[in-house]
Amino acid sequence: MTRTRVLAAAAAIVGTTAALLAPATTAHAAGSIHLYRVYYDSPGSDTGSNTSLNAEYVQIHNSHSYAVQLQGYTVRDNAGYTYTFPSYKISAGKTVKVHTGKGTKEAGHLYWGRTWYVWNNTDDKATLRKPSGTIVDTCSYNSSASDYKMC
Repeated sequence: MTRTRVLAAAAAIVGTTAALLAPATTAHAAGSIHLYRVYYDSPGSDTGSNTSLNAEYVQIHNSHSYAVQLQGYTVRDNAGYTYTFPSYKISAGKTVKVHTGKGTKEAGHLYWGRTWYVWNNTDDKATLRKPSGTIVDTCSYNSSASDYKMC
């Protein structure tokens, strides 16, 4: 092997090792609208009461340094149940919960208006899309060991 090839091979190994040892970064670091948590198993028995339905929710977080209008964004599960955001401005650094049941829109809380659960207790996938249909974020879980999944 020539000296040039040895040096090239060594450089490739060093580059690969450096990439493996580099700290992990998240896609959310630069500022984004993203899924934060899916609380898929409301406490107690699944009775279908509005209180139980509203204890099931998905949280959306704005890590931008500015407010974002969410009107037209959607969140959906694997079965295709889709929530379309009404006019709602999420402030910089804030989170909004989209509750499964019925309620009145207020700061930090929106309501899907459903009469039965959306998120499966053992596995599902939340997908957040822009009004254009572009996928912004996804969050999957496959566990019944917890009541929620941090995304």
